[in-house]
Amino acid sequence: MPSPAGRSAKDFFRPLAVGAPEPLREIPARPSRAIHFFDPSNPKMAAKVPQLTGTVDVLLGNLEDAVRADNKVAARESLVQIASSTSGLGGPDGSAQLWTRINSLDSPWVLDDLTRLIPAIGDKLDVVMVPKVQGAEDIAYVDRLLAQLEAKAGLDRPILVHAILETARGVANVEEICGASPRMQGLSLGPADLAADRRMKTTRVGGGHPGYLVRQDPTTTSDGVLGQERPTYQQDLWHYTIARMVDACAMHGIYPYYGPFGDISDPLACEDQFRNAFLLGCVGAWSLHPSQIEIANRVFSPSVEDIRHARRVVAALNRQGGDGTGAVMLDGKMEDDASLKQCLVLVELAEQLAAVDPKLKEIYDAIELTDE
Repeated sequence: MPSPAGRSAKDFFRPLAVGAPEPLREIPARPSRAIHFFDPSNPKMAAKVPQLTGTVDVLLGNLEDAVRADNKVAARESLVQIASSTSGLGGPDGSAQLWTRINSLDSPWVLDDLTRLIPAIGDKLDVVMVPKVQGAEDIAYVDRLLAQLEAKAGLDRPILVHAILETARGVANVEEICGASPRMQGLSLGPADLAADRRMKTTRVGGGHPGYLVRQDPTTTSDGVLGQERPTYQQDLWHYTIARMVDACAMHGIYPYYGPFGDISDPLACEDQFRNAFLLGCVGAWSLHPSQIEIANRVFSPSVEDIRHARRVVAALNRQGGDGTGAVMLDGKMEDDASLKQCLVLVELAEQLAAVDPKLKEIYDAIELTDE
């Protein structure tokens, strides 16, 4: 079976341009609980970037939809200036990763986005987010172009690629998109554009909808009269798409993210949506306002209770020999090798987050186990 994009398997990890850095064989597990979007052409947003570098995992300079056409060049140039002048931003040792969302591949601005940014700040740029990805051919185009620009700029590490799922075709092709290049870092759900492309009847940017519900079955009284109370339960419009995206990312060793939650005035619903995504397997979400950074950082960090339980399970099964066999009883529940694998997901995530978040490290280090 041919590898993604029709390449021979032996060629998949060879650079696509002479002098380009060698592709990664494994995507680094860098914490990215919140991808905070900012418009580089907006002076107020740009001024806040230095103070945000210590509070958010990813800062993303947005060049696409939210930037007016007559501000595209200004946004691009401002991003170059911000990346060049902000210490601790971008690169393998940065306290915050630097990402950018380029313009869509069918736009008149995207080529200039890449040919300007890579030579100027390629050493700082960690990930290029590509909107409205339809299939592997879109990733192949960006892949080759990035290799050529990296070679010309003399970069020693590859810039990674992140795709947004915001078309029906993109969702249908999600597996091939994930496997299209060794550069693939992850996927984000783009609910607004996806809703329009699917002809869904919602104007919300992410989140549930009161019309998408299930209703409790009717009840009858002793004399056969139907009861009046039939509670309804709002459902998640995005459950199927997120789950499919998570499976595709897990299959290819890359990372899934929930996208934007547009109602800034409803932090509780935002938290609920982020937590649903976290429980399904997402590693982070977009932040459209500084208030959503704290929500994402909290939701996408395992709770003290979860880490305490996970560590207890790991310790108990290690006392059994740690060879993947046997079972133990904890709090009346059976824990076995499958439990161990689940718990290690949380323990490893806690270790990764503690390495970059001193407050979280203090909290996790203070957890005490009480098992004999």
